[in-house]
Amino acid sequence: MIIDTHCHLDDQRYDEDFETVMQNAKEAGVEAMIIPAADPATLQKAVDICEKYERIYFTTGVHPYDAPLYNRAFVESFISHPKCVGVGECGLDYYRLPEDKNELEGYKKMQKEVFIDQINLAKKYQKPLIVHIREASNDSMELLLEHGADEIGGVLHCYNADHQLLALAKKNFYYGIGGVLTFKNARKLVEVYHQIPRDKLLIETDAPYLTPHPYRGKRNEPSYCSLVAQKMAQLSELGIEEIHALTTANAQRLFGFSSLF
Repeated sequence: MIIDTHCHLDDQRYDEDFETVMQNAKEAGVEAMIIPAADPATLQKAVDICEKYERIYFTTGVHPYDAPLYNRAFVESFISHPKCVGVGECGLDYYRLPEDKNELEGYKKMQKEVFIDQINLAKKYQKPLIVHIREASNDSMELLLEHGADEIGGVLHCYNADHQLLALAKKNFYYGIGGVLTFKNARKLVEVYHQIPRDKLLIETDAPYLTPHPYRGKRNEPSYCSLVAQKMAQLSELGIEEIHALTTANAQRLFGFSSLF
């Protein structure tokens, strides 16, 4: 059994063949999936999907790119839903920054404020965080530690292979490993992978993005978790069933799935 801890099934690219995607996932051993909130416009769609399918869950939050759209009341209105298992994806993303210095400072400040508010929301409801970090490791780590995120923990989505973030393993944080691990140019992630505690490994696809080899460039889907698991087994020198078992146990522990199944 595999749990895809991060897949955007509310994306319109699945509208025409959703049932086929679900069947593909089942045949690949993917028994449960989490839809992370990224776009406020599709959050209700994610909820609708979760209410229709027994083992699909969602999180509520706002992606750092959509920080200007953040509305705490809106995000919080979904958090008590029985299928809501976390807050996010939230965090910091400095990949695309304004060139104007004054605008830059305001942009970073806004992202930080929205991130902090979602950390506090997660603590209020005792829900784990789904954390997005891109070219912002220092600030992200500082905010997580300063605002007591270790109280509820979470997952570093699409872990960026930054060594300093490994310290968060001792602060109740897990590491989302996806298709990037299979890329030929993923040398940094392959090297650091061995340093991640096994009890902190999670499988994710980030579907429809970051499709693993040999399907890179095509639409990603939860069934491709099996390709990620195969690469993890190869690097860990573990059997594929051991990877399935340990990552499933980790996801159950973080998100409380053992009581939901």
